[in-house]
Parts: sequence; structure tokens; C-alpha cells
Amino acid sequence: MFQAPLAVFSLYSGQPFAERVVSHLGTRLAAHEEREFEWGQHKARPLESVRGADVYVVQSLHGQATQSVNDKLCRLLFFLGALRDAGAQRISAVVPYLGYSRKDRQTQHRDPVTTRYVAALFEAVGVDRVVTLEAHNLAAFQNAFRCRTEHLGARAIFADVIASQFADRELVLVSPDLGGIKRANSYRDVLAQRLGRPVPAGFIEKRRSENVVSGDLVVGDMKGRTAILVDDLISGGTTLGRAADACRQAGALTIVAVAAHGAFVPEASHVLGRAPIDRIIVLDHIPPTPLDETAVAGKLLVLESAPLFAEAIRRLHDGSSLGDLLDP
Repeated sequence: MFQAPLAVFSLYSGQPFAERVVSHLGTRLAAHEEREFEWGQHKARPLESVRGADVYVVQSLHGQATQSVNDKLCRLLFFLGALRDAGAQRISAVVPYLGYSRKDRQTQHRDPVTTRYVAALFEAVGVDRVVTLEAHNLAAFQNAFRCRTEHLGARAIFADVIASQFADRELVLVSPDLGGIKRANSYRDVLAQRLGRPVPAGFIEKRRSENVVSGDLVVGDMKGRTAILVDDLISGGTTLGRAADACRQAGALTIVAVAAHGAFVPEASHVLGRAPIDRIIVLDHIPPTPLDETAVAGKLLVLESAPLFAEAIRRLHDGSSLGDLLDP
């Protein structure tokens, strides 16, 4: 066990989810204050002592109407730095959705590799560990950081629901592009264990040029099956909408879209509303408020992820193994 008192914080914008996490931990959020100043300046500080404490700050870095990703990132970094200056013994940033994680390589000449820059910022304010969920590219995430990282897996959460709702169907796990094949295969392995039978896989050809997505070649047997489309994130819904069209044309009877991060933008309501997707399943650390409930009526299912993060914090504090919670 880490011999230090436990303290869990969250900035105001992340408190609804963090409250659910500490409820499962059987504790409370530590008190802090945030103040606004002229020209968008701000400060945040703990209102109770953290000297010698094992501190966790739960804050997802998704954009919303009131705060951009940049604003949330800046506020989080400043608060983490304040905790270090206040004498915290160990600081873990629990970031369910890590902003800028999709910009992990150069795709054009002189492109930034923003994931690496974000990692450097966390390290600069003295963070000991970063905990996240379903990084866009696991290898890029792990290589970007020099501090410790923990990458939690959402596969078991989704597999339990899919196995309970679609156990009597012929399934196929589908990646909406080549880059997601490894992710889809890892979901397939867990789902096969739950069902006690093999689950075939497939993928959809995808090309992106100047932010225009194209390609509809389907690899895998979709005919008469329930296609489970697996991705890390849904934003505008274009990728999954195109993949769902391709699966339907290839003979899929039912299409279920699964993604850990429902980072929806308002335009997603129209795209996902018209797409031949029967069910959209995401986790709850990002509220799906930008979606028009009428447009996606009956499609959206939001699963709870707070117990996963609570258990991760408990084990990290106790020094227990995280093995079965991690996505290797």
C-alpha cells in the first residue's frame, strides 16, 4: 500500500463524472476553488492540505459549449502544478479522454505531433502518472510520455452488454478502417470468451484526403449477421456512418456501433440519425449533450465507466495489480 492519505479532486467541469467515481470509491471529492479573472485568466487551488498525500485528479479533456479542450487542458495543468507546489507526495492525472490523442504522428510535412507536446506539459508540472482510457494509438500514447502511464480497457464493459443483448445472433466484429483492426480483434477475443464461441472479424476500407472520407470495400462476411462496429471515438459520425452503409449493403441485418468516447459534435445528430445504425453504445465520462435526442431516438445507450476508474484508483493507491483492468 502507498503509505499516504488518498485525495481525489476534479475541476468544476469534470465533477459530475468524478462524483460518480468517488461514490464507487466510498469517499468524497476533496474541496478546491476556481476563480475567474479578466481576459480569460483563472486560477484553481486545493482548499485542504495535500502535503504528503496520494492525489488523483479526475478530468476528461473533451470540448463542450462552455469550455474548449484548450481551456480544460490549461486549467488542469495549472491545478496539477498547484498540487505539486502544495506538497502532494504523488500526483496521478486521471484523464478518461485525453485531448489531442489523435494527432500522434506527422501526416503532412512539418506537421506537429501534438500528443507528444501534451505529454511534455503534464511532465513539466510534475505529474507522476497519467491514467487514460482507450487511447487512439496505444503505442504512440505510451511512447509519448516519460512519466508512468496506465491504459485502461473498455472491452469488458462492452462485451458484457453485447453478449447479454445479442447472444442469440450471428455476430461479426468490424473495424471501420485498417488502423482499427487490432482494436477490433481485441474486442473480438473478449467477446468470444463471454459467448463461448468464435466471433469472425472484418474491416472497411477507408481513405481520408483533406478531411474527406471515402472508401466502401468490405472485407469479411456480413450477410445475415449483426455487425459490431468498433472504434475508439465518435465525433461527427462520418466514419461510422460510412462503415454502417457498407455493412448494410454487404447484407448485415443489424448494425451496432461501439466507442469508448462519445465526443459528439452537434452535426453528429444528422449523420448518425440517418445512418443505418440500430444501436450506438458509448461510455459516460463524456456527456452526450450535443446530440439531438429526437434524431437518435432509441439508438443511444450510455454505459457506466465510473466503477472502472474507481477500481483503478483504489488499486493504484493500495499498490495492487491493475492487470485485468488494462488494455495491453
